[in-house]
Amino acid sequence: MQTVDFFTPIVDDPYAYGQIAAANALSDVYAMGGRPLTALAIAAFPKEGIDRETIATVLKGGYDKLVEAGVALLGGHTVQDPEIKFGYAVTGAIEVNRVLTNSGAKPGDALILTKPLGTGIVATAMKGDRLEPRLAEEATRSMRSLNRAAADGLRGLPGGAVHACTDVTGFGLIGHSTEMAVASHVVLRIESQHVPVFDGVTAIASANRSGGLTANELHFGIGVRFHSSVSPELISVLFDPQTSGGLLIAVAPQAADEACQVMTAAGASAWRVGDVREAADFRVEVVG
Repeated sequence: MQTVDFFTPIVDDPYAYGQIAAANALSDVYAMGGRPLTALAIAAFPKEGIDRETIATVLKGGYDKLVEAGVALLGGHTVQDPEIKFGYAVTGAIEVNRVLTNSGAKPGDALILTKPLGTGIVATAMKGDRLEPRLAEEATRSMRSLNRAAADGLRGLPGGAVHACTDVTGFGLIGHSTEMAVASHVVLRIESQHVPVFDGVTAIASANRSGGLTANELHFGIGVRFHSSVSPELISVLFDPQTSGGLLIAVAPQAADEACQVMTAAGASAWRVGDVREAADFRVEVVG
C-alpha cells in the first residue's frame, strides 16, 4: 500500500512541524490497518528567507518521527518554492484479508474516536497570536502523536471485529463521517457530548474559523441533521479540518469494549462517540 501527504507549516517550531508532517503522512497507512515500512521525503523550501539550520531542523523532526514509527527513510526530493511544504510518500504492508476501508460500517456498530478535535481552530488562533500556550502545547502534542498505538491495538482484535476505519483530517469529523456513511450506505449517529475536544477550543471557535472549516460546512452540511441542543460553537468544531487527527472506527457492538481496552493498553486514547444506524435521507445525525 502507498500514500502521500504534505502541507505548509501548521506550527512555528520547525522540529514540531517536521514531526507533525511525518505523523500525518503515516496516518493513512494506520487507518487501513497497515504497517508503514519505508518513506520518501517531499520538501519545498524558498531560495531565500530561510536558513539551512531551520531546513535541517524540519528534516530532523520528520526523521525522528519515522524512527519512532520503525520506518526507513530511503531518500526524497526537494524543490525551490516561495512557500514551505513538507511531507512524505509512504509504503506500507497489510494482510490482504484485514484491509480496513471506510465502506464497511454496519447498523449497530459502535463508533470510536482516538484523538480530540480542534487542531484547525487552534492553528488559526496560533497564526493570529490569539492562543494561550497551554492549548497550543496540548494540540501540538496530539498532532505529533502517531496513530500507531491505536492501529496496533486494532490488529489484536479478532478478524472481522472492525468493520470500517478512516483517519480524521481535512474534512473534519463531519466530513469523514459523511464519507463513511455514503460508502457504507448507513447513517452515522454522533453523540456530541461524548466527542473529545481540546479544553478551551469551543470558547475560541467562533473567532478562529479557517477557510477549510467554512468549505466543509458548505460541502457536507446538507447531509447532516443537528439536534437543537448542539451549540453553534461545537458544530464548528465538528466541521473543523484536522491535521494529523485520530482514527474514526466502526466496530461490531460486541467488540466495542474490547476495542477500547486494547487501544488504551497499547497507549492510545479511545472514546465511544456514537453508533451506526440504518440508512435515511441524511448521512450524519448529531445529537446532544
